[in-house]
Amino acid sequence: MKTEPTRIGVVGVGSLGFHHARLLAGMPGAELVGVFDTRPERLAEVVAQLGVRPSGSLAALLDGVDAVVIAVPTQAHEAVALPALERGVHVLIEKPIAPSLGGADRILAAARATGALVQIGHVERFNAALRACEPYLEQPMFVESHRLAPFAPRGTDVAVVLDLMIHDLDLVLSLMKSPVETISAVGVPVLTSSPDIANARLEFGGGGVANLTASRVSLERMRKIRFFQRSGYISLDLAAGKGEYLRLKPGISAELLAELAAGNAHAGARAVTGTAGGATVALAGASGLLDLVERVSFTGDGAEPLARELTSFLAAVQGTAPVPVTGDDGRRALAVALEIVDRIGRHVAH
Repeated sequence: MKTEPTRIGVVGVGSLGFHHARLLAGMPGAELVGVFDTRPERLAEVVAQLGVRPSGSLAALLDGVDAVVIAVPTQAHEAVALPALERGVHVLIEKPIAPSLGGADRILAAARATGALVQIGHVERFNAALRACEPYLEQPMFVESHRLAPFAPRGTDVAVVLDLMIHDLDLVLSLMKSPVETISAVGVPVLTSSPDIANARLEFGGGGVANLTASRVSLERMRKIRFFQRSGYISLDLAAGKGEYLRLKPGISAELLAELAAGNAHAGARAVTGTAGGATVALAGASGLLDLVERVSFTGDGAEPLARELTSFLAAVQGTAPVPVTGDDGRRALAVALEIVDRIGRHVAH
């Protein structure tokens, strides 16, 4: 088990890579050895802002670290990950793992050959709201998500499904315990040559359904997801790090509600009551949803999800915890995302 600080580097210090470097520079258990970017002017800017050490080349950085964060454009993931893994360097690769399943498979094969760890940067797994709702989350039967963002050049090298929707795909795939059986999808290229807005419907074995919408041509930002299950439903605002759980009030059951509905169908219906634990629950006077349900609000602890993700990666590298989002997880999300992109392509063509 590794107890000394993990020597780590960051490859790619654009918008997201900058924040990886910022957090790692002061993170216990990490020694930020250096950062590298193919753009000298951007590298100099980040070095000046954060006071971190630049590396003259990718090889020079990889030769001096135990682990590396890869935050380059998706098309370059494989080109950076393979030389790292061939040296036995552990990698945290920003999502998606690669632009193709072939690339993902080559990355995973290189990791198996040297025993290096691969973690994928599906950062929403570490969202404070999602962590706070875990005590209430059961087997969802229907999931609905909306992930909307204004247009920005970053990330447009891939379809919006791989840029944005894949966050929610990973969440859904990690929560639904059955395989995906049916996928239908539509999308439209609005400002780029690939879909900028997309909707996908996934049907799982066992009857679960997920309806996911992602857009990078919205006028406002939104990151919301709702889980509907037999015990109630959970609504999360992932951007705000908070949510609520709505469930029937104690003593109220579906059977009592059915009796109430039957009673209200007749003129002069009697008051319908149910008893739970000695307390009588009056139902006849209920006029809406809020009379029947209790709302459990929860807020996350305010911890930065990216910091949680990096802490989990360090723990995995140091042998104190398993990898929370494995390379296989990343490949599975990529496979579904690419199938959605394919369905959208066929829809647009027709």
